[in-house]
Amino acid sequence: MRQVVILGATGSIGCSTLSVLAMHPQQFKVLALTAATQVDKLLAQCLQFQPRFAAMLCPKAAAELKAALASQGSATEVLAGPAALAELAAHPDADIVMAAIVGAAGLLPTLAAVEQGKTVLLANKEALVMSGELFMDKVQRHGATLLPIDSEHNAIFQCLPAAFQQAAQRPALTAMGIAKLLLTGSGGPFLTRQISTLNTVTVAEAVAHPNWSMGQKISVDSATMMNKGLEFIEARWLFNCAPADIEVVIHPQSIIHSMVQYTDGSVLAQLGQPDMRTPIAHALAFPNRISSPVQPLDFSQLANFSFSKPEPERYPNLYLAIAACAAGQGATTALNAANEVAVAAFIAEQIRFTDIVRLNEKCLAHFLNYAARSLDDIVALDFEARAYAQQQVRTLN
Repeated sequence: MRQVVILGATGSIGCSTLSVLAMHPQQFKVLALTAATQVDKLLAQCLQFQPRFAAMLCPKAAAELKAALASQGSATEVLAGPAALAELAAHPDADIVMAAIVGAAGLLPTLAAVEQGKTVLLANKEALVMSGELFMDKVQRHGATLLPIDSEHNAIFQCLPAAFQQAAQRPALTAMGIAKLLLTGSGGPFLTRQISTLNTVTVAEAVAHPNWSMGQKISVDSATMMNKGLEFIEARWLFNCAPADIEVVIHPQSIIHSMVQYTDGSVLAQLGQPDMRTPIAHALAFPNRISSPVQPLDFSQLANFSFSKPEPERYPNLYLAIAACAAGQGATTALNAANEVAVAAFIAEQIRFTDIVRLNEKCLAHFLNYAARSLDDIVALDFEARAYAQQQVRTLN
């Protein structure tokens, strides 16, 4: 019986994880669930799965949850605040930690799990975008097991040799006969929209992803393809490769989740329904396999697959992220901070859709040469970049 902590239980990844766990009560037990402010949703999850602990980022929300659980006779202990999330991620009884908190807020609790040598299921791409080299050094130093949950990174991981998957220290891809990682993306909801009309995109249009059901922030990132840019940076660290070893390919059907090209000309691809429960089930049971609620592909019903290169004019955020990846850790930390501010401002209808990249460009140019060699450096740069980005939002209004 392996005990699981879910950081970000009320989000789409957290809910999908619980859906898989519910199918395997003899193999997994929920030790702790965490959320930011969604009391009702976390309450329902606690009543169903009866975790030993629950934690909420907001102390007021935690107090409401505690009272509601007590009224239902639940024995779940409720904790509050950022320190509580890190405490549960590092709990001695935790075997697996699902790191599914969106954005920079997920970095510290995820690092807490890594530093205790846990099996970390990484759905929080920002952790590696903000602190890639430092994060991976800690994984190796503390003997943690890091398994990717993003469908694209999980697909690449599945297509890599077993010797790479199970290595204590990631070998160079070239030493494994690998020529290139092919990172696929759907192109989002604006793949065929007239580029000249993107400045009129509404929030409702931006979050209406054609294939995936996701939260607002990640849906907007998919529409700008910043999501793929962040995944590009994450892949660079996850798979110990250079930016030149990664290529982004548009695949609108979202059936091939990513591919690995080998030096002998072979290309291995991982295919499946566009459903996050598949990579979650893979990582929960790795190196074994368990069932998930996802239906297998019916190849007789599949339409033709299509592929193309992402247009720089349509997806400037993608190429901005690739440039930041080449520039270094300070650049990616600053870009991630700016993008979170910009997307939040767009969702709040303070700026236009096309202003997201304008703000990101300004922030990246301002912080391009900043160093970020320690966790303190990273946290300080993240704070400074957010303040600068918020100032830029005011100038765009």
